[in-house]
Amino acid sequence: MKHYDIEEKTLPLIPLRGMSLFPHMVIHFDVGREKSINALDKAMLDDSSIILCTQRDAKVIEPDIDDFYHVGTVAKVKQMLKLPGGNIRVLVEGVNRGKIKNIVQEEPFFIADIEELIYEDLEDENINLEAGMRLVTNDFEEYISYSDKITPEILVSIADIEDPGRLVDIISSYIYLKTEDNQRILESFDLYERLEILHVILNEEIEVLKIEDKISQRVKKQINKVQKEYYLKEQLKAIQSELGQDEDSVAESEEYEEKIMKLKLPKDTREKVLKELDRLQKVSPHSPETGVIRTYLDWIIDLPWNKETKEKIDIKKSREILDEDHYGLEDVKERVLEFIAIKKLTNSMKGPIICLVGPPGVGKTSIAKSIARSLNRKFVRMSLGGVRDEAEIRGHRRTYIGSMPGSIINQLKKAKSKNPVFLFDEIDKLASDYRGDPASALLEVLDPEQNSTFTDHYLDVPFDLSKVLFLTTANTTSTIPAPLLDRMEVIKISGYTEEEKLQIALKYLLPKQLRDHGLEEENLQLSEMAIKNIISNYTREAGVRNLERYIANICRKAAKRIVEEDIKTVRVNKGNLSNYLGGIKYRFDTIEETDQIGVANGLAWTAVGGETLSIEVNTMKGKGKVQLTGKLGDVMKESAMAGISYIRANYRELGIKPDFHKDKDIHIHVPEGSIPKDGPSAGITIATAVISDLTSRPIRREVAMTGEITLRGRILPVGGIKEKILAANRMGIEKVLIPIDNEKDLEEIPDKIKKKMEFVLVSSMEEVLENSFKERILENEDN
Repeated sequence: MKHYDIEEKTLPLIPLRGMSLFPHMVIHFDVGREKSINALDKAMLDDSSIILCTQRDAKVIEPDIDDFYHVGTVAKVKQMLKLPGGNIRVLVEGVNRGKIKNIVQEEPFFIADIEELIYEDLEDENINLEAGMRLVTNDFEEYISYSDKITPEILVSIADIEDPGRLVDIISSYIYLKTEDNQRILESFDLYERLEILHVILNEEIEVLKIEDKISQRVKKQINKVQKEYYLKEQLKAIQSELGQDEDSVAESEEYEEKIMKLKLPKDTREKVLKELDRLQKVSPHSPETGVIRTYLDWIIDLPWNKETKEKIDIKKSREILDEDHYGLEDVKERVLEFIAIKKLTNSMKGPIICLVGPPGVGKTSIAKSIARSLNRKFVRMSLGGVRDEAEIRGHRRTYIGSMPGSIINQLKKAKSKNPVFLFDEIDKLASDYRGDPASALLEVLDPEQNSTFTDHYLDVPFDLSKVLFLTTANTTSTIPAPLLDRMEVIKISGYTEEEKLQIALKYLLPKQLRDHGLEEENLQLSEMAIKNIISNYTREAGVRNLERYIANICRKAAKRIVEEDIKTVRVNKGNLSNYLGGIKYRFDTIEETDQIGVANGLAWTAVGGETLSIEVNTMKGKGKVQLTGKLGDVMKESAMAGISYIRANYRELGIKPDFHKDKDIHIHVPEGSIPKDGPSAGITIATAVISDLTSRPIRREVAMTGEITLRGRILPVGGIKEKILAANRMGIEKVLIPIDNEKDLEEIPDKIKKKMEFVLVSSMEEVLENSFKERILENEDN
């Protein structure tokens, strides 16, 4: 129903910036724009009437027709006051709503044809309007109860208003509304519709005020009233958080949540991580715990939960890579290829963990790298040498300051893949103390049945390690704990022969060092004889680490000569090698020129490969004293005593006087007395040397031997056969005596050495003596 009349007028127009004017509302504002001042002057010349319309965007300095709303308020100018700077402060009173029909003039100010809406007084009561007025009045009363910006006395002033349109306009002028909401009320010409719009707006504002009040009450309980400044900051932050206005905090939380959901974590893990994110949102940004939680979430997000490299298993390609990276080691390569083939057939990583065991410098780590390259996987390495703290494996609990995940999780983060080749280097050098036992922590890691739910103490959620290919290296298995060793399959890598070392130097080490030192092949000519001399006289190792160092030393000196002397080529041969490396460092035992009495060639195993031992025995008049020198260990001393007991028990067959143990002292010496020696493998060598001296029969100089002796003269197997035979070959030995039970170890011996040497398998001392002396030593019991 229409409650107003329309009167057409032509009035000057002023666009308002950032404010709205309702009918029956008296306000003042400053006018500074030239157009607005001109429009004001025109209004004052007429009847002081002017139409005021709100700009759509308050930032527009010079608005045109489309930049302001076309429904505004017809107002009367009550007062004008000129201000310094040319501005005018004007006091106006809203009269009626006005609707622009046409803009008559734009310059020098706006003039518009308008329709002024003049509302009539309602003579008959309208129940709908009455209900709407009561509803709006109640809403406004509730609004005032939550807001401390409006005094309750205003309720008294509006209680007597009977005109619904005026009621809406006055209430709207008291509450803070957005420009769009003000305009909705202004453009609503129907009285009932206007009441409905204000009712909705008031209810929305009341809900906001309720939240503000709730936040205020919560903050007051949490913070001491004395801390006024801190309280105000917290209140502002809580309000922003509740209204979604804390952009940095909200954006950070959303970014974390988005990244977490992208990870596709297991359900339990995701719930745990989201719980930590919820804690981050609740704690104060200034709390130390905030940094701890952020660091934890960053670790979770950076881990490769679902990232893995695409595996390519090609046996032919794997063989090419192993041959390209390593010379020799045929048995090791075959075992590795067998392992890769099984992985391809089973499509599973379950199975024993490979443990590469061998002396330093034989290529254990580089073999692991080659396996990773052949499988197209990332390679990561963790050195276990000297690791004592269990937290290095499992990580620290987050209750400690500076806590962080263990090295396993750390290396997987660096690899950015959940299926790398993971090498545990020097696993035989693990230690333990009051901080825990790292070896026990590794049991879960290396067990394929358990490592799918490996839980790092820092993360406190399970991480799947089942797709990681674990490899380990060690110099010896004797110091690896039995439960840990039980989970691994040992592949032994013995030392290299001199010929293999020569080929490695020519094909790998020398080209590598030339590149590293900026040299070309024509800049340095290193002869094969010079390299052989380095191998024989400057290094004593099973691997090639020191050999590479000496080649690097030669490259450095050659580079210095090329730069200083301005020459193009440096030639290094056997004759001038000492000028670059100094005097000979080692002198290996060589075969004696003649057969010696009381001197036998023994073979020993060390951490750097095999060694030859010239065991010497002297007997002299005395009282049966046995003296052992050469820094021998207890096991070696016991082997010597077992050999002497065998000789005393078989003196008649050996042709020795029965009372030799009473009137002769026996001195057994192993040269290089400063080097500790131990083990049972020198038993038959000591016994042979003693028999030789007691019978005055020389031992064949081209024979070497190894084996443990029993009191009955049986020969027991020993270890390190390959290394010992390599040492014998280096010395120039032609025949080697080994225990018959070590026959299987001969399969590891290179064919070149098998052709050069004779191997005799012995099971008793009788067989040892038959092959050690040129003439028969054992006598018949009847004789």
